[in-house]
Amino acid sequence: MDVAGQHASEVRHLIDDATMNRFLAKIVFFSSGGSFLDGYVLSIIGVALVQLSSALSLSDAEVAATGAAALAGIFFGSLAGGRLTDALGRRTMFILDVVAIGLASLAACFVAEAWQLIALRLLLGFFIGADYPIATSLIAEFAPRRERAVAMGVVSGSWYLGATAAAFVGFGLYSVTDGWRWMLGSALVPCVVLLIGRHDIPESPRWLAQRGQVDKAREVLNRVFGEGVELEEEEPVRAGFGSVFRQGYLGRVVYLGLLILCQVVPMYAMYTFGPRIMAAFSLGEGSLAILGESVVSLFFLVGTVPAMFWLNSLGRRPLLIGSLALMAVGLLIPGLWPEAHLAVIMIAFGLYAFFSGGPGILQWLYPNEMFPTEVRATAVGVAIAISRIGVVVSTYGLPLFLDAYGIGPTMLAGAGLLLAALVLSVFMAPETRGLTLSEASSLSEKGNSHG
Repeated sequence: MDVAGQHASEVRHLIDDATMNRFLAKIVFFSSGGSFLDGYVLSIIGVALVQLSSALSLSDAEVAATGAAALAGIFFGSLAGGRLTDALGRRTMFILDVVAIGLASLAACFVAEAWQLIALRLLLGFFIGADYPIATSLIAEFAPRRERAVAMGVVSGSWYLGATAAAFVGFGLYSVTDGWRWMLGSALVPCVVLLIGRHDIPESPRWLAQRGQVDKAREVLNRVFGEGVELEEEEPVRAGFGSVFRQGYLGRVVYLGLLILCQVVPMYAMYTFGPRIMAAFSLGEGSLAILGESVVSLFFLVGTVPAMFWLNSLGRRPLLIGSLALMAVGLLIPGLWPEAHLAVIMIAFGLYAFFSGGPGILQWLYPNEMFPTEVRATAVGVAIAISRIGVVVSTYGLPLFLDAYGIGPTMLAGAGLLLAALVLSVFMAPETRGLTLSEASSLSEKGNSHG
């Protein structure tokens, strides 16, 4: 459909070929704030657990449940949020989930028993999971094709920035009495900032067009891009939850779920139980172990910057395969040689974290490129949910596995997952560089190329 009206005398072009402007940059920035919150909320618990384990007299099982609760919430939140986002629109959920995250974070300051903390972490995870499909589908549907990888790079980088900020905030509050309460409640601050920044971000014009709201889609396009920008012609389609499992898309959603699972299980282990892992490598206890985790977190963040440009210059598929191989090497070294000098261990972790940049971006970019507008958010939610099944189990089991088998086998298990993702990607990873969203999500040979 022509959502921009009749062609005028001026040159017109598709939204995929538009240029970046200040308002579009604002959309990307504040949409990425949900990813920042995600990284912050999920990572601050790893630092807070150092104090609150004794403060609340948590057992090993309760520590594991506290770490896994948010991830379990993400499973349900990503499924529900994805479906609601496709049904009700991106913007409605865009505001509600940040309000809920802020209130749950504030409530966490006042917990007195383990079950209260676990329940709040479950609730936090639900709304964090909902933000995955909301924010990334909104960004993908606004971003021109040349800027899509960079825009999703900002999303991925925001996660690592939030995680890094959490590590340093935790380090600063570690010596404060009941510092863990301030750590858990501190997420309220970025929530307030996000609500202010998100209040005037409009609905996705692609979603409006799919719903037949042509005039509103035209208004949004003119507001964000100015005159002369239009969407590709698409027939309005109403699709249910089961549409992401139909022939063609089923293989894509299963691949993405398994890819993200293998990639994020080691990463979440590093962030949720980072100080404990660092202590296992003789980095010491308490603040020194937290500082070690903070350094590794910086490598995650720094690696995102070149990766967002390599995704365009090298392509999605080659960068993914090469990065997974180097990430696996980064975990194999401490797995096979856990008694190595601390410098060797930190270099290995740095290698793993730095090259996580490309796959970290692709966990957001691939699902949004490989599915059409009518089910885009649903597909993101399903892929994330599949991955979180494994993440919940592994996060709950990690401290138990670590106690039973030691740090070496724990690192080897993480390396094994990355090698599995590598083999899977060699056979199934598509190349979507340079394609419009319609081309990338098509089931035709061009839209599903491995070349």
